[in-house]
This record gives sequence, C-alpha cells and structure tokens, in this order.
Amino acid sequence: MRTGTWLIGARGSVAVTSMIGALAVRAGLIAPTGCVLESPALRERIRPGIADLVFGGHDVTSVPLEKKAAELAGSGVVPAALAQAVKDDLAAVERHVRPLPAAATQAGTAQAIAGDLDRFRRRNDLDRVVVINVSTTEPAPAPHPAHASLDDLRAALADPLSATDPVLPPSSLAAYAALTAGCPYVDFTPSTGARLPALDALARERGLPYAGHDGKTGETLVKSVLAPMFAQRNLKVRTWSGINLLGGGDGANLARPGANAAKSASKQRVLPETLGYLPQGETRIDYLEDLGDFKTAWDLVTFEGFLGTGMRMEFTWHGCDSALAAPLVLDLARLTAAAHHAGRVGPLPELAFFFKDPLGEVPHGLADQWRTLCDLVSSLTPEPTP
Repeated sequence: MRTGTWLIGARGSVAVTSMIGALAVRAGLIAPTGCVLESPALRERIRPGIADLVFGGHDVTSVPLEKKAAELAGSGVVPAALAQAVKDDLAAVERHVRPLPAAATQAGTAQAIAGDLDRFRRRNDLDRVVVINVSTTEPAPAPHPAHASLDDLRAALADPLSATDPVLPPSSLAAYAALTAGCPYVDFTPSTGARLPALDALARERGLPYAGHDGKTGETLVKSVLAPMFAQRNLKVRTWSGINLLGGGDGANLARPGANAAKSASKQRVLPETLGYLPQGETRIDYLEDLGDFKTAWDLVTFEGFLGTGMRMEFTWHGCDSALAAPLVLDLARLTAAAHHAGRVGPLPELAFFFKDPLGEVPHGLADQWRTLCDLVSSLTPEPTP
C-alpha cells in the first residue's frame, strides 16, 4: 500500500526529521520510538506501514535536504551517523521536493499545487497521497464571505482580484489544492487549514477525510493528562500559567504577534474543555534563539482542596520539538491513508489524541482520546485473510 506523504514545509526541521526517521526505520537502523502506531497495543494493526511511505513536498526555501539534515545533526536533533547513513535515500527524496508554486491568482496557484501532487502520485505509482502541513504558523485570517460556500469559494478564487486580495490563507489554499487533487489533508499546525465550511464541503464532495489541528508534543500533552486528574478528584484549579521558551524557525515565527496569538489560543483550549471552566492565567510563548530546536516550558498550577486549603503544583518540560513531532507526522500519514482506504469522509475527530485543538466536539483528556484512537484503529484494521 505505497502511500505518498507530501509535506508542506518539506525543508523544515519537522519534515526533514520525519524523513530521516522513516528512512532509518525502513533500513532497520533505529527503533520506531515515539511512533504511537508502533506501541505494543497498536503495532502491526495499520497499513500502510512506515516502510510504505514515499516522501515529497513543497517549500518556499531551497535549502537542500542534505544540508538541513547536517544542521539537525549539528544541533543534536538527529545522530550525525544516522543522517549520513540515509544520505543517498534523502537525495532520492530531494527529487520530489518542489518550490511552492505562485501564480497570478489563487486559483492558478491551487491548480499548480494539485498538478505537482498528481505528478508525484503517478511517477511513484502510489495508491494515494496524504498532504500534511508542517509549515510555520500563520495568523488567524479575517472572515471572508466565500469561506461559507464551496460555490462562492470557487468563484472568488477565480476572480483576478484574488491576486491582490487573497481569499484563503496559505494553509487553506494548500488544503483546497490537496482536496481538489483527491488527497486527504492534515494540518499539524494551528493554522486554519481545512477548518472552513467551504473546504469541509469540498472534502465531502471528493470523498476525502481531513484532520487537525496543531500537533500535541509538549506542554499541552502534559496538560491533557493533569487537567483530568484535577477534574476527577474535584480539586478546584484557581490559576494555570505557563511560559514557553523555544528557538529555531518556529520560535522565530512565533515572535510575530499574529502567529503567537494563534498558537497560544490553541494551547489553552484543553483547560476549559476538560475542567469545565477557565482558570486565571495565560500561556506565554517567547523566542530564545540559543535553544535552537529545543523548547522549555514552565507551568505553575495553584488549586484549592478540602476546607479551602490552597496548594500548588509546578512542572518543567524540556524537549526537542522536531523529535517529538516527527513520529506523530508518520502516524498521521498512516492513519489518514487507512481512513481514506476505508472510505471515511470529512473530519476525523478520532485523531484528537494527536492535536492541541482537534476537530469536532471531542474529549480533551488524553486517556479518553487514547480509547477513541484505539477504537478507530480497530475499525480500520483489515480482517485477517483466511
């Protein structure tokens, strides 16, 4: 079940770490640690496997994959020996990474993106292609009347004025192109992506699934475990404040107010959804260049127990963002491809386990999300051949 994994932002840290990891697992050089579908409970349940994934993508930069791999090795994200061992395979992937098209209108750009996807599928004899957005976070867009209706969206995109007054933000234009090309779409960022009524209608028209948003890799992962604990023990959380420090390209992008606001809002959703109320406090994101691809989060939680006794909890999370995100990208490519193969259409809320701001009305506690994911995997597991 050869499956294309087309990455928007293919020359970035998360994308290249995903490629290196998949190529190394395929070659038997490393274990698939961090890949949820390779955990004992789910192993060998989903096809395609990691070895079935074929990579390509778009990016606005031209940094060679080999050079990016060397940078990741130099910063301690991937072992240098591993990057060297998959050098030839990474060079083969390089042939499938294209500049992000830019046409006179957004309709023309979408058509060019769709054309690249179709050529990638045909040249590699792929059963399907899953498009995953791992590019930088974009600010939340202003509402546009064409977002509500697929017919209105198509008409607005064809208007020459869309060149100077864009109808869709970049992530949604990528989603539109992917769905038009018959490809399921996943947004691993907090960007808008397919989360528009017109794009939901397009996915249903084309018989495609989609998923998102914002991969859950660090501080929010811990929140999704701890918040249900407070709720289940009937302890009143009075404040929950967090400070996130990160470097790298993602950190530099999040230094911009619009992108920062979109990311912070995504990180906070778990608390009111799980506790039933929003405690005092906020999540702050600061750029610290020296951290590179690593990130540190400090959280302070104050809570009230029996007799009104005040207590507190603090935790620190220090992790490598790309190494935490990359295995989830591989999981999502496999799960979304399996869902497409099984005939699933529209949003995939069962993938909430992977996201800070998941689609649909879903539980936000990690344990509940895990059970939902396991049920999905069971429903997608093919019957054994007699």
